[in-house]
Amino acid sequence: MSALVTGAARGIGAAVVRALTAAGHRVVATDLQPPRPAVPGVPGLALDVRDTAAVIAAVARAEDLAGPIDVLVNVAGVLRTGPVTGTTDADWHAVLDVNATGVFRVSREVGRRMADRGHGAIVTVASNAARVPRAQMAAYAASKAAAAHFTRCLGLELAPAGVRCNVVSPGSTDTPMQRALWTTPGGAAAAVAGDPAQYKIGIPLGRIAEPGDIAAAVAFLASEQARHITLQNLVVDGGAAL
Repeated sequence: MSALVTGAARGIGAAVVRALTAAGHRVVATDLQPPRPAVPGVPGLALDVRDTAAVIAAVARAEDLAGPIDVLVNVAGVLRTGPVTGTTDADWHAVLDVNATGVFRVSREVGRRMADRGHGAIVTVASNAARVPRAQMAAYAASKAAAAHFTRCLGLELAPAGVRCNVVSPGSTDTPMQRALWTTPGGAAAAVAGDPAQYKIGIPLGRIAEPGDIAAAVAFLASEQARHITLQNLVVDGGAAL
């Protein structure tokens, strides 16, 4: 089986590449710049999910390299924080274009191919911020909510063709994006404890996630073990969203 992963250069995307490779998939990893392989031998392609022509070309190239795509994992994402009243049109559009419209572009191109073949699995990595309001993160939260609901709507349309579409929604995860939010050396501890001033509760399980925790959930939903699961949103956040 073959798999295409976006946003695969680091963090959750790189962990997904490792998990799917370990599960026996022929993986093609993509990012803005061709990612260094998280696993030796995994080909990397440059892909800007904001560019429809680039998406079409990258999907075709991925199938040349690894065969018909059986699994698509949408991980590519960006984060811009700040109050809504200080968010520019450019900031808003930049976040939505990658996190939501990028998922649409890639899923549309891969989904039509999967539907023609009568099988496939699409997993979108969203965020628990799509379910719980977050101060200073409105654009990001809105984009992830859009991506999650789009993926489930796509799953409803593609179910008759045998294509499953699901969402994994992480909470705080030890990635470069998460670390960029930490303003003190104790950032992980602060995430676990919560921040009443930002209306964030803590994490009941007492730790932030590792990228592999998220990748394991993705790999499960992409596998035959989940063959009767579609239209679902699996929250992997240690209980933070309650």
